[in-house]
Amino acid sequence: MISSVRGTVLSSSGASVVVEVGGVGLRVGVTPQVALTVHPGDTARLFTTLIVREDDLSLFGFLELEELEVFDLLRGVTGVGPKSAQGVLATLTPNQIAQAVLDEDDAAFRRVSGIGPKTAKLIVLSLAGKLDVAPSAPSVTAASTTASDVLVALVGLGWAEREAQAAIDAVVAETGQDSGLAVPQLLRAALGRLGPQKSPASRA
Repeated sequence: MISSVRGTVLSSSGASVVVEVGGVGLRVGVTPQVALTVHPGDTARLFTTLIVREDDLSLFGFLELEELEVFDLLRGVTGVGPKSAQGVLATLTPNQIAQAVLDEDDAAFRRVSGIGPKTAKLIVLSLAGKLDVAPSAPSVTAASTTASDVLVALVGLGWAEREAQAAIDAVVAETGQDSGLAVPQLLRAALGRLGPQKSPASRA
């Protein structure tokens, strides 16, 4: 089991990054938020899990250990594979996932591409009592540079620019405060608002 990797980022896309470890480039599947956070030339540390199949070895990585733990819990739900679990974490934070489970709000999971009503209900049932809800931080609005970065990311993932911009504007309008929201937070919120329409990354 490869539980973490640390090395120089060689490349970064919407769905994966390549990290050089000991002279070997490891391709790690990541959420769009992670791909926007690490850049070629950066030194990155990712908490990882190796998914072994008959015809494939896939490495998935996260910046926070909590995200990896939730990823593993999601994969334990019938009908949720690694790509779907990653899609949930691209749309919802671990705390939002825990809150949705606590509230028995399966609609939160139906917004994720590839998660149908039956699977959404199974997630709520299967994760009940397994996640803790942390105190939520106050919402803040996004600075223009952050919004621009998120727009580029969404267009790169296959969304139409007008549609992506409308989702970003809606999120910014809802927050209604002065401080800048971090890129991963705004991207996650915009993806949640865009709903289950499939982008190239979600079809991978």
